[in-house]
Amino acid sequence: MKLKHVFERKENKYLLSNKQFRAFKADLEHHMSLDQFGKHTISSVYYDTDNFKFINHSIQKPDYKEKFRVRQYGQFNPNGQFFLEIKKKVRGIVYKRRLTLSYNDYLLFKLNREMDLNYASHPQIAREINWLFNSNPDLHPRVAIMYDRLSYFCHEQPEFRVTFDENIRFRDTNIDLEQGTHGERVTNHFDVLMEVKAMGAYPIWFSHLLTKHGITKGKFSKYAYVYQHHLFNSQKELLNVI
Repeated sequence: MKLKHVFERKENKYLLSNKQFRAFKADLEHHMSLDQFGKHTISSVYYDTDNFKFINHSIQKPDYKEKFRVRQYGQFNPNGQFFLEIKKKVRGIVYKRRLTLSYNDYLLFKLNREMDLNYASHPQIAREINWLFNSNPDLHPRVAIMYDRLSYFCHEQPEFRVTFDENIRFRDTNIDLEQGTHGERVTNHFDVLMEVKAMGAYPIWFSHLLTKHGITKGKFSKYAYVYQHHLFNSQKELLNVI
């Protein structure tokens, strides 16, 4: 399967209980197929500045916002692929651009904090990453977020995807991907985060499923929630100590 490096789409989120999830998924599987990865873990390290510039800007709900993260799929594997991702949101449209790295290239990036354009698979994306780090010299890992995902696709509409994220957890120490996928649970307010990724209107059958199961749109950003509910108070306490 050829990996994409540039994404453009809308993302809507829905907060489900386990009961809703099981019932909705059973109906969904009459229309969509689980992708080849099955249930898999996603681990992401989010970068930010010393004063959390990017997430503080994001939670103000501006027309434009961006974040940078490093991601790996599955359990940590030095023989696997690592992704550097810039994710931007402009007036409700999500744009994601990413580079795929080997473990050795990932280690070089962590050491040098920039990409060598001569070896980058997509030089323009590498330039954007280098510009981001040059413009924010204190950009560094702030939190790791992990979750277990099921991803469904539709043969008739390949750009329409539905994902379910369970057991969302985080850690703000030992942040490296190499430290594994353990972490503290982010929230007990819901059980499963459903994300619907599409550019156009939902299929009619999908809208009917949402109505049937009484599921309505919610708002939830993993990094924003971790910052506001777990990191912000710790940051204030640190400032008081200093």
